[in-house]
Amino acid sequence: MAWYDEAVFYHIYPLGLLGAEKQNSYGEVNHRLRELDPWITHIKEAGFNAIYIGPLFESVGHGYETTDYKKLDSRLGDNKDLKNFVAKCHKNGIRVIFDGVFNHTGRDFFAFQDIKANRENSRYRDWYCNVNFWGNNEYNDGFSYDNWGGYNLLVKLNQRNGEVRDYIADVIRFWVSEFDVDGIRLDAADVLDFDFMKMLRWVASEVKPDFWLMGEVIHGEYSRWVNEGTLHSVTNYHLHKALYSGHNEHNYFEIAHTVKRLYGMAGNDPNRLKLYNFSDNHDVERIYTKLNNKAHYAPVHILTYTLPGIPSMYYGSEFGIEGRKERGSDDSLRPALNIADFKDSVKNNPMTALIAKLGFIKQNVQILNYGDYREAVLTNRQYAYVRNLDGQSVVVTLNNDDNDADINVNGIPDGEYVGAITGARINVGYGHLGCRVAGNSGEVWIPAHIWDNLDPKAKRKAIPKTKAKAPVSAPKEAPAPAKVAEAVAEGSEPKASAPKASEPAPAPKQEKQEKTAASGKPTAADKYGLDSKYAQIIPEEISSRGDYDAMSIEELQVAILEKMAKNGPVNDQMIRTVMDNVYPDSLKNWVKSFR
Repeated sequence: MAWYDEAVFYHIYPLGLLGAEKQNSYGEVNHRLRELDPWITHIKEAGFNAIYIGPLFESVGHGYETTDYKKLDSRLGDNKDLKNFVAKCHKNGIRVIFDGVFNHTGRDFFAFQDIKANRENSRYRDWYCNVNFWGNNEYNDGFSYDNWGGYNLLVKLNQRNGEVRDYIADVIRFWVSEFDVDGIRLDAADVLDFDFMKMLRWVASEVKPDFWLMGEVIHGEYSRWVNEGTLHSVTNYHLHKALYSGHNEHNYFEIAHTVKRLYGMAGNDPNRLKLYNFSDNHDVERIYTKLNNKAHYAPVHILTYTLPGIPSMYYGSEFGIEGRKERGSDDSLRPALNIADFKDSVKNNPMTALIAKLGFIKQNVQILNYGDYREAVLTNRQYAYVRNLDGQSVVVTLNNDDNDADINVNGIPDGEYVGAITGARINVGYGHLGCRVAGNSGEVWIPAHIWDNLDPKAKRKAIPKTKAKAPVSAPKEAPAPAKVAEAVAEGSEPKASAPKASEPAPAPKQEKQEKTAASGKPTAADKYGLDSKYAQIIPEEISSRGDYDAMSIEELQVAILEKMAKNGPVNDQMIRTVMDNVYPDSLKNWVKSFR
């Protein structure tokens, strides 16, 4: 049992939240980070006990083109500001993890600048991948190099270089000694070298008890990254996609299938693969924008908090703000907010109140942190599952229909249960729990003897520099999800129409077709057993193009399969994973991430 097993995260993109300039002049320090002090109070009241904040360190623009790993971005303040922020969080019982951008640096980083100045004679020439002094780039450096995502602004570090490894290990030690940070979220972990991640895990075990490593991974078998030798957790993009599309399409089968698959990755042991669950973040559109029916905000977040994993909330989404990618820009996803504009939101905003209640439930009911998972009821519009631990059960019931629904769950320990959200009470006899769930709503049924013994006035204690476990403060009563649904849907049309979810791509056929194109070259339909609409796409030609921004969704999917094929056999599960992704930006990032 570690602190992160019981964590509820609040995700902050500080350059956006605090309204920093888009470009860094490296001039006078602006102490914006101090403006986060009142946010700490809000974060605590809204049911969170951990913060993921970043990127933080000196950079050129959006924060992921690092200039100096040991200096807070001057647009945010100085190192003393960051040290004080972490200390104040710890005083309020809130852990803090930083963004670790270790796959690449910015062009202003000292090692890259030395290569520009000294070229072949630079002692740092091997700090980056494939530096070629016979090449060139759009900056007219007179040499070329590997980058991340096709952007030469982001210069790829050589993670197999011993000096690079020692340098990053020293950065982590510095962050712990200087700021007392509790963990790191690894940017672009899906393209990090595995031996490099093993080194990071060794350093993590050295610097601090329960130092947490969580990686940004979009696709694939998450157990490749999460194990005893590499990371503790990764971002759960599989569930993220299922949460909004499963509600937009009234398809709980999609969500349940995703959960079952993820649970299978862990060998059906929830404590072997604790994924970082989220409904939105700084790279994707806000959940309130994505939902066709805004009333689905309630069941989406009940799922996020009660399914196996570690829940996270992106700043502002607890208020139900909107955010849409526009003209390729992420600016609207990362807005400046003033906490004074959301005063008393835990009391007055039904969405914030629900989030606060769910945070209290998650932190205090250990069955939700450590219990196993059993699917109990599943239709397109109703879903129920059971979390079990030491002979006790929590039952979660969900309804995405506009009408009320009766749900019956069997195999439950007898006794009185409390609906932790509505306060309703029911008795379970002969192992049967029957309840009515309001439209676009859900409930978390907890054994009454557990719920009644929780202290709603308990306060979080400060976190000392050694590991400590403490009770948490309970928010005031949140309205039932049915009332949340009424409140968020009441009175007017949505601010902006949410895009319809794309039709799911067809599953690959079991038997591959035998026809080929007129040229005699095999088509994607032939090679991978895909639907006939892929019969005009020739993988051999796709591989040679490389102009991913001009490709259709189908062409991008085939390009990814071709990249995979170069690394080994492509099985049916890999094909299904690619076909399930019908989002152009995600596909472009995916195909560009291959080496």
